[in-house]
Amino acid sequence: MGIRIYKPTSPGRRNSSVNDYAEITHRYKNRPEKSLTEPLKKTGGRNHHGKITSWQRGGGNKRRYRIIDFKRLTDDKPANVVEIQYDPNRSCHIALIEYEPGRRAYILAPRGLKAGDTVESGEKVEPKVGNAMPLSGIPTGMSIHNVEMTAGQGGKLVRSAGGVATLMAREGNWATIRLPSGEMRHVRVECRATIGQIGNLDHQNVRLGKAGRNRYLGRRPHVRGTAMNPVAHPLGGGEGRSGGGRHPCSPWGKPAKGGRTRSPRARSNRRIIRRRKSVRYGLVKLRRKK
Repeated sequence: MGIRIYKPTSPGRRNSSVNDYAEITHRYKNRPEKSLTEPLKKTGGRNHHGKITSWQRGGGNKRRYRIIDFKRLTDDKPANVVEIQYDPNRSCHIALIEYEPGRRAYILAPRGLKAGDTVESGEKVEPKVGNAMPLSGIPTGMSIHNVEMTAGQGGKLVRSAGGVATLMAREGNWATIRLPSGEMRHVRVECRATIGQIGNLDHQNVRLGKAGRNRYLGRRPHVRGTAMNPVAHPLGGGEGRSGGGRHPCSPWGKPAKGGRTRSPRARSNRRIIRRRKSVRYGLVKLRRKK
């Protein structure tokens, strides 16, 4: 696991770096399991009416979606890790596991998991890297990922490269976990999580280096609001280069950096103990009172 930097043979190569994929195994030429993939249709950011609802989307390399087992409901049946594979649809790597000949599945690959290891799921399995179990059976203080928000729904929290949450405490039917953002929230103890930290930690250190690599990922050019006319964006207009005259926002005036965008009616809000920005917002309120 690391970053590879090439010789600066061109302006784009000079500022770019790539992942060395040391965690990936090439036992079967790293081809995906055909039975665990399905076609992935591109939308170009358009909804069912053909209207663009997500801007700066389109193009990109053709992909097939890997079907990941986020639920891990096959209890008390050890599975062997066949290989660690690259997944173009997510930042972390995935592990191909085999329960028995002919029965395979994909899971998110935690840090330290390698081909030949054994993983299990269930209520009374050993709490080691790659094993999935309810929060009621995980020792407090352990690193976890792929955490469910509703029992049996499948992991929803902490699924990207390098992500890790910590089980802080348990009280009654609720467990307290600390998310990578610093947010603290309650989750039912029946919800499952996987032990360990997600691998591919160096994903955040890769520099694309040129616009073309963004296009490979399906990301189209993004025009700054301050470069537009005032009729096209709230930050547009002004004589010469200007700072926009207000806080950063979307073309429709919604705060883009630091403003609260979470719906106050979201049901999951009531289970948040400490928000990731609670300290910052507390300081802002104090300043306003003064």
